[in-house]
Amino acid sequence: MTSRRLPADLTWMQQALALARRGEGHTRPNPPVGAVLVKNGRRIGQGWHRRAGGPHAEIYAMRQAGDQARGATLYVTLEPCSTHGRTPPCVDAILQAGIRRVVVAAIDPNPSHAGRGIRLLRRHGVDVETGIGAEEAARLIAPFACLMRNRRPWFTLKLGLSLDGRIADHTHSSRWITGPEARKTVQALRRVSDAILIGAGTLRHDNPSLWPRPDRGRSPWRVIVVRTGALPLSAQVFTDAHASRTIVAAPRGWVPAAAQALRRKGITVWELPARRFLPALATQLGELGVLRVLCEGGGILAGELIRARLADELCVFLAPMLLGGPVGATGNTQWRLAQAPRFHLVESLPVGHDIFLRLEPAAPAGRAEPSRPGKPRKTQ
Repeated sequence: MTSRRLPADLTWMQQALALARRGEGHTRPNPPVGAVLVKNGRRIGQGWHRRAGGPHAEIYAMRQAGDQARGATLYVTLEPCSTHGRTPPCVDAILQAGIRRVVVAAIDPNPSHAGRGIRLLRRHGVDVETGIGAEEAARLIAPFACLMRNRRPWFTLKLGLSLDGRIADHTHSSRWITGPEARKTVQALRRVSDAILIGAGTLRHDNPSLWPRPDRGRSPWRVIVVRTGALPLSAQVFTDAHASRTIVAAPRGWVPAAAQALRRKGITVWELPARRFLPALATQLGELGVLRVLCEGGGILAGELIRARLADELCVFLAPMLLGGPVGATGNTQWRLAQAPRFHLVESLPVGHDIFLRLEPAAPAGRAEPSRPGKPRKTQ
């Protein structure tokens, strides 16, 4: 049994999506989910998933509503769970609460669970509507879907570029290409990420903290990729209050004395196979439960991620300046025109004096682009 769509469905689902976003960066390895309970045109309960192992969004909403939940409509951004995990199935709680109608934005991307919760609800006489707010919900859970389908996190490559595609001047100075508003947006990207990734060159040159400011309760991993040479033990990521959240990823056999010194400081060191190094790192992060990785530098690592097809989206901050010089966005990585990786625009908007662009990889030549409803968003 499937219910008909109502005029207010999208409005309520947008509220559920806004709630879900509050959980980004907190829920790994679970996806962020939001829920709103409505009865007689009035919200009677709401909630979002706050941490793995804690109550799901639907449970928070039903607890707020209490007995009023009977006969109500539940708006939820992701199909309710139907199996026992750390918590009991939400489907059982929905049935026990007497909820009459459930509106779902996205189907569970886990192949073992996809559609099962919806089928169970319908089998017990609950009206279920799907697809309301589906595009935004799919984008919200894209990192979780990537983990479920590819066994690796979703990689966001952040680039601050001059108009001529430089990430630093000829002296390798990059502070600051972009303005304060763009840097504030980068902090927001850090807060929704489960790991922040940089190369050894960026660590040695810039000594960044990589911690969100303010963190608002987030505790991302900080991952340093190194291929050769030791790393400065005095770096912030090895000495600050969050040093235990730092991982060094190196090839097997990497400077044994350096690895030993870092481990003595409580730093996690992963030694990975040199061949397919980045895919191996991605798999290891997936096993850790990481959903979203934000890569912040530098150019060599950016080029390697794109070449390995691990850049799931680009977040580009384009500054209105020209720098010239050799320090390009992808380091020494080069492509011939016919083989150049291409991207399509998902979102564009001004951020202070800079322009923010969100892009995703285009389908390879000869392969049809996936159907994407709607147009890229543009905000003035």
